[in-house]
Amino acid sequence: MPAITADTLTLPRLGEPGLETVDRPVTSITTGPRGYEGEGFPVVRAFAGVSSAALDPFIHMDQMGEVEYQPGEPKGTSWHPHRGFETVTYMLDGRFAHQDSAGGGGLIENGDTQWMTAGAGILHIETPPAELVESGGLFHGIQLWVNLPAADKFLAPRYQNLQGQGLGLVSSPDGGALIRVIAGDIDGHAGPGATHTPITFAHATVEPGASVTVPWRRDFNALVYVLSGRGTVGAEGRPIHQGQLAVLGAGEAITVAADASQDSNRPALEVLLLGGQPIREPVVAYGPFVMNTRQQLVEAIEDYQAGRLGQIPPDALMPHVVR
Repeated sequence: MPAITADTLTLPRLGEPGLETVDRPVTSITTGPRGYEGEGFPVVRAFAGVSSAALDPFIHMDQMGEVEYQPGEPKGTSWHPHRGFETVTYMLDGRFAHQDSAGGGGLIENGDTQWMTAGAGILHIETPPAELVESGGLFHGIQLWVNLPAADKFLAPRYQNLQGQGLGLVSSPDGGALIRVIAGDIDGHAGPGATHTPITFAHATVEPGASVTVPWRRDFNALVYVLSGRGTVGAEGRPIHQGQLAVLGAGEAITVAADASQDSNRPALEVLLLGGQPIREPVVAYGPFVMNTRQQLVEAIEDYQAGRLGQIPPDALMPHVVR
């Protein structure tokens, strides 16, 4: 990690923050507990213990791995339904195959992102390809759930395969930090992801001893999640480390700094920067469904059981198991 790198001295630069720029303070820092997802791959539950109001418009986020699998060990998920939100899978290391009942699908690896709008309903599978299961190897990624407003919950499903080479790349003014914009806009530098809910989703690498102040829309909330390394965050420079999430208060910019000394296997501070326009609507979630009312949840379950969320295609991808 990271999968997509660039020479920061040749990239466009963020503008220097003005004297009047309001740096966002930290309102909370939480540590994500470890658990297992799907067929048993290890995750960090990044949003655990954080109020839904602070996360809005985001619902859920897992850091998948980082894990070095032995041959036969890589695992994914079987076919399952979704309705009412968008799933985002960002791969830092390794490969993941996707297929869905609306015809979307592909292989993402090393800095690629798949963005699936479940909308009115879809079935899909995410699993390591057969060759990775056979060989083993490094696996590390992020899965993020982005809520849809009530007016968009029954949109037609959509799939986007965002290649890592297409991300918006920008550096800090001194070249000490690289920011990859996956969706949204940072200081006029846009990512390729098309979103229904206005958000910004970016991955920043901050070199030891460096810092970066990132302009941030006032009407967005602001979250910083540490993928690896140690540093500080916010106007007051609160310490933060791998597996922790910072929720920030009001302001116009996010400041992140890397400690001068990092672990030998963690050469830089790696963080996700997330924010969006809060939807401020009721959220009633159950498993793979995120709706506005309990009745809508009941209908989603009934529609799934009746086959109205889609059908598994005849050429369906299935989890590969070493015999």
